[in-house]
Amino acid sequence: MSDISTAVVVTTSLIAFITGFGLGIYTIRGSLVSAELAAERHANLNDPIESEESDVDEDETLLDHAPNWANGEEADRRQGLRASNTAPPKPAPKFNPNEECKLVLVVRTDLGMTKGKIAAQSSHATLACYKTLLHAAQQGGPQSVAAQLLRQWERHGQAKIAVQVKSEAELLALQARARARGITAETIADAGRTQIASGSLTVLGVGPAPKGAVDEVTGGLKLL
Repeated sequence: MSDISTAVVVTTSLIAFITGFGLGIYTIRGSLVSAELAAERHANLNDPIESEESDVDEDETLLDHAPNWANGEEADRRQGLRASNTAPPKPAPKFNPNEECKLVLVVRTDLGMTKGKIAAQSSHATLACYKTLLHAAQQGGPQSVAAQLLRQWERHGQAKIAVQVKSEAELLALQARARARGITAETIADAGRTQIASGSLTVLGVGPAPKGAVDEVTGGLKLL
C-alpha cells in the first residue's frame, strides 16, 4: 500500500473516531435528544415518588410485604400476603395443550393506590397464584393438570393481564367465580404499612389457567 493510501486510511479512521466520540458526548448530554424526549425525561426526573412501598423504619428488618415464602401458606396470611379464603378451589379445568394460558391481575381502583403500590401488590398476587399452583403440581406429580398448566404458561411467555374493579365486593365475587370453575384465585390483603388501611384487599390473581376459562371470569372487565 502506498504512503498516500495509508495516510488516507489513517485520516479517515481518525475523523470517524472523533466524529463518533463527539456524537456520543452530545447524545449523553442531551444535545441531540428530540424536544419530545427531553420533555419526557424532564417529567420523569421531576415526578414525585409513586410509592413508599420500600420505606421502613431504621429498626425494621423486613420491607412491607416481604414474607418468608418457605414458612408456608399460614405464614403468608399472618404477614398479609394472602387474604383468608372461605372456600377451597375445585379441581382445575381440563387442560388443552394447544390453548394459551394466562394470569389476570384484578386491581381495585377505589383504594387510590399509586402506580408503585399497584405494581408491588400485583407482584404479590402473581407469586401467590404461582405458589398455589406449584404446590398443587408437587402434590399431583408432573402429569397433573396443575403441572401441565404451569409448564404451558412458563413456556409461552407467562402472559399477565391487568384489569380493574371498583370495590372489594367485586373482587371477592370474582374470586368465588374463579374457584367455582377450578381456577387458581388468590387475593392479597395489604399489611397497612403504607398508603392504605391494614387488611385492605388490593389485588386478585386469577390463574394461570387456560385463556378461555379465565375469560369466563374476567373477560368483561376493563383493562387497567
